[in-house]
Amino acid sequence: MPMLEQRIQQQFFESADLLSQTAEALSKPIADAAQAVLGCITAGGKLMLVGSGAAAHLAAHGAGLMVGRFERERPGLAALALAGEAQVQALGSPGDVLLAISAGRADAALLAAIGVAQRKEMTVVALCGRDAGNLHECLGETDVLISVAHERAARLHEAHMLILHCLCDAVDLQLLGEQEPT
Repeated sequence: MPMLEQRIQQQFFESADLLSQTAEALSKPIADAAQAVLGCITAGGKLMLVGSGAAAHLAAHGAGLMVGRFERERPGLAALALAGEAQVQALGSPGDVLLAISAGRADAALLAAIGVAQRKEMTVVALCGRDAGNLHECLGETDVLISVAHERAARLHEAHMLILHCLCDAVDLQLLGEQEPT
């Protein structure tokens, strides 16, 4: 087999290994995050997503899935992707949820957004990788940490995408019930 094909296959194997190795450890914090989002949405609050660096695209994707649809039709949910702490300050309210996403160490803007959210009595859900010690330290006891034990940004983004899909599925399940098999 040519070397390039082997390398491509290795990418798939690494991704599959990470996802299967972390599924059990992450299911509880993901369920906790889903409950926080569901409680916020059903109480009339908003889910705000913010990403550090390349994770800003994941924040936009996650907001789009909540506002639009995930795998089945439902009314749009109040969710938006933000650029930083100024928007959290202007739009955040007590009871809202801030989902902060970072593949590496959280940058100053992400940490500032988390600080604003906490001062506004919002719940923070932090989605990060192994190297996000500065993010762990700033979370309160009612906040939720979903930490993927890996250091490669590509693998973290893949896992974070799956986690966003799990959150959407869990919220849809709670709002709409079990989906009929098709």
